[in-house]
Amino acid sequence: MRPVTLTDDQAHELARHRVARLATVDAAGRPHVVPVCFALVAGVIYTPLDRKPKRVPRERLRRVRDLAANPHVCLMVDDYDEDWTRLRWLQVRGDGAIVPPGEEQRAAIAALQARYPQYAQMDLEDASVIRVTPLRIVQWAWRGPTG
Repeated sequence: MRPVTLTDDQAHELARHRVARLATVDAAGRPHVVPVCFALVAGVIYTPLDRKPKRVPRERLRRVRDLAANPHVCLMVDDYDEDWTRLRWLQVRGDGAIVPPGEEQRAAIAALQARYPQYAQMDLEDASVIRVTPLRIVQWAWRGPTG
């Protein structure tokens, strides 16, 4: 599949959310979902392998191991409300890859630090990031009862 370009509305929908859920799949097809901070840079989504406390070293995180075995990912943002007329979600289905320190990683880190003040305080110079290249966008919003 070829990368797709997010519409302005889709990019805005992503940008207004502070957290997304990133789903990865291992070689055996077992899914794994984690909440992530993210930034959109030139139509590509980045999430860092940051210095928040983890149970294992960053390179042994399940999402990192999954990406090594299977690049397919899904990143999702959603709005839940007890008033179900306000329900909506957006999924970015795509390919994920680990981006090591370098020019692309530095641009991603700069965008993440601009978006999240906590990252401005965190040493991320040597932190790899996950790149999500959108291949398909799926979204839904309440449109009223159907037939």
